[in-house]
Amino acid sequence: MNDVSSHEPIVPSTPEGQVLQQKHGRKVARIAEQLRTRRSTAPLSRQKRTVSHQVPKVHDKKHTDEKIDLLDLDEIIEVDVKRRICIAEPGVPFCKIVEKTLPLGLVPIVVPELKTITVGGAVAGCSIESMSFQYGGFHDTCVEYEIITAQGDTLVCTPDNEHSLVFQMMHGSFGTVGILSRLVFKLIEAKPYVHLRHEKHATIDSYLASIKRHFELQDVAFMDGIIHSNTQLSLCVGDFVDEAPYTNRYDWLKIYYKSTAERIEDYFETPYYFYRYDQGVTNVHPKSFLGRLLIGKFLGSSEVLRIAEKARWLLLDDKRPDVTVDTFLPFSRLKEFLQWYEKDCGHYPLWCVPYRRVHDYEWLTDEFWKGFGDELMVDIAVYGMRQRGDTNYYRLLETKLQELNGVKTLISYNYYPEEEFWSIFHRKNFETVKAKTDPNNIFRNLYEKTCQASMGR
Repeated sequence: MNDVSSHEPIVPSTPEGQVLQQKHGRKVARIAEQLRTRRSTAPLSRQKRTVSHQVPKVHDKKHTDEKIDLLDLDEIIEVDVKRRICIAEPGVPFCKIVEKTLPLGLVPIVVPELKTITVGGAVAGCSIESMSFQYGGFHDTCVEYEIITAQGDTLVCTPDNEHSLVFQMMHGSFGTVGILSRLVFKLIEAKPYVHLRHEKHATIDSYLASIKRHFELQDVAFMDGIIHSNTQLSLCVGDFVDEAPYTNRYDWLKIYYKSTAERIEDYFETPYYFYRYDQGVTNVHPKSFLGRLLIGKFLGSSEVLRIAEKARWLLLDDKRPDVTVDTFLPFSRLKEFLQWYEKDCGHYPLWCVPYRRVHDYEWLTDEFWKGFGDELMVDIAVYGMRQRGDTNYYRLLETKLQELNGVKTLISYNYYPEEEFWSIFHRKNFETVKAKTDPNNIFRNLYEKTCQASMGR
């Protein structure tokens, strides 16, 4: 890939891109003026065009907060083939990025699993996918952010300029640091099709050995997997190809995760590979064949989430919510986790995404990284697990992960005590950045937003 300097702000190289950049500047000016003239210091949430891909919660304070209008931050400013970068506003969903870049022989390096995840949401929530074993998360492929502060100032942030800590702390911040108004991210060469092979493993040891081998050899472009049980593990590895003898789609009647147990290989048109999980990774909606036959074609992830948001009082249980969570573990502790999980949780299938540790993220404490010797991490995603008895399985996972030097994402229900939370997430770094970007805390701090306000507290 071409190196992109991050010392000077990256500007469009074409007349069309320059016109869109000027239009973007007017949008930023409007948002900044709203913030500068706002007299209230009450919490402020975002009004966006696309549905949030966080787990919907009945009492989330965002539903009653005052809103800042970000509806028009949804354009691709430029795809630069020569520099292999895309300049875009945060509200652009990945399906539109791929639609624009693939005819040019390029795609984002990390394309999250759901069509309508936006590029801004992928930064705020740390999105990953099956190229992450090489490149890390989507945020690891970004080279520049434009941030609007709560005071209405605009910062251009890169990994190595004077706002480098702001750049790093945007990852996993869930909008608490500032408003991401524009980002620049790298692209990679792509082909029209993907050839996927499903390796079948009967033991955890065999599965881990195969993951390690592919990671060390870097002999495939894609790697993720479905763990149907600890004795039936599928590792899905693949490559871009120019031609395909057939192609499959999993956007209606067929369910992708089931195919990983049934098939040895598969071929996809590249976009349908990226969105093979869009009806649900391992928690597909509708669940019945008849339901998928009648309405499945119209119920992708975005529609299901929108229905859940609108009808949350009827559909959701905040007291005993189903468990939907991504857990990140050192590769060397994965066997221990899977053995414990089978005994104490026992919900399958699980989604397994190997993840290269390309950076010791500043939003996790120095103590978290001490002794963390693994170059490879693994995301084990649990989707749709019913809670049984009196056990709080979210809290059970939070506690176990700390024993294993792991961490869970904050997209769903979080039960950390505050002191424990800040022993994992880097309070000092957040406070340093917030002093610059949000001194009155109108975007809330990370604990308040993900552990309190999201639960109605």
